[in-house]
Amino acid sequence: MRAARLIKLVLLLQARPSMTAAELARELEVSERTVARDVLSLSEAGVPVYADRGRAGGYRLIGGYRTRLTGLGRSEAEALFLSGVPSALREMGLADAASAARLKVSAALLPELRDAATGVAQRFHLDAPAWYQEPETPALLPEIADAVWDDRRITARYLRKDTEVERELEPYGLVLKAGVWYLAARTEGDYRVYRVDRFTAVAAAERASASGAQPTGAQPTGSEAAGSEAAGSEAANERFTRDATFDLPAFWAERAAQFARSILREQVVLRLSANGVRQLPYVTERAAAREAIARAQSEDGPDEQGRLTVTLAVESADVAYAQLLALGPEGEILAPPELRTRFTTAAHRTAALYA
Repeated sequence: MRAARLIKLVLLLQARPSMTAAELARELEVSERTVARDVLSLSEAGVPVYADRGRAGGYRLIGGYRTRLTGLGRSEAEALFLSGVPSALREMGLADAASAARLKVSAALLPELRDAATGVAQRFHLDAPAWYQEPETPALLPEIADAVWDDRRITARYLRKDTEVERELEPYGLVLKAGVWYLAARTEGDYRVYRVDRFTAVAAAERASASGAQPTGAQPTGSEAAGSEAAGSEAANERFTRDATFDLPAFWAERAAQFARSILREQVVLRLSANGVRQLPYVTERAAAREAIARAQSEDGPDEQGRLTVTLAVESADVAYAQLLALGPEGEILAPPELRTRFTTAAHRTAALYA
């Protein structure tokens, strides 16, 4: 712990010309007295840390004590700092590691490139969760993330509707979609997607080896017990061989498209005004709306009154009712008849309110 703090202190001083004891204490989350002791330890170890006295004083490195990354241009440095997603790293328990990595890069960059991190942070920010959603970090996300990084098999309990099931998984990758974490994993030779917030328990997968197995009721000898313990330790940390051809972005894109198609099981026919055509992608599933509009425009086109009749894929009649009400008079439901009747009733009730 202290060794890591000393390294971070040196990197902080490499990245900046001078820092006060208060600034170092704040960055390292320790007291100023601890900073003074750490600086003394570094000096005794041969690191040239110099203390400037007075109100404007502080600590600095002398004698050109630094390393540099060579061949890294400004655009490359900015892209490097842009690649992190702070909220995702924090939720996976990697915020400290990412901070240390950025600090090391900053310390090693040429002086004229050290503002790259600040420049990017002031120009780009990724806010992953959707609007009107309180972001929640799944309790088991850090453990699952560790297994993903280590290519380690896990045994997981997972809620499927009202039933809890147990699966042995090879965790391949994590995806953050609109504030929701998903795990891409291989099980029984097939790749599947799981919502991380539905995991109720995660543990290292254990497989008893044939040589270490004991008959029921048998007591192992001392040497057998030691061998069994070692075998158990290896089993508890059992790793899998990752399929080198697995492409997480491509896999997710394919599964996301499959999911979008799978939930759009019903169809609605509606006649849209020009305004309705513009509004439809904003009130229902965007890709389905654009596909329906493009198909209608290429096949029949608008009628003499400029209205376009589209066949729209929807999740269900109830979902379509809730979404398409937002079109108001810009859209007329033609089919199915039951849905048209619901809209007719809603229109009469609305008119009565404003009569």
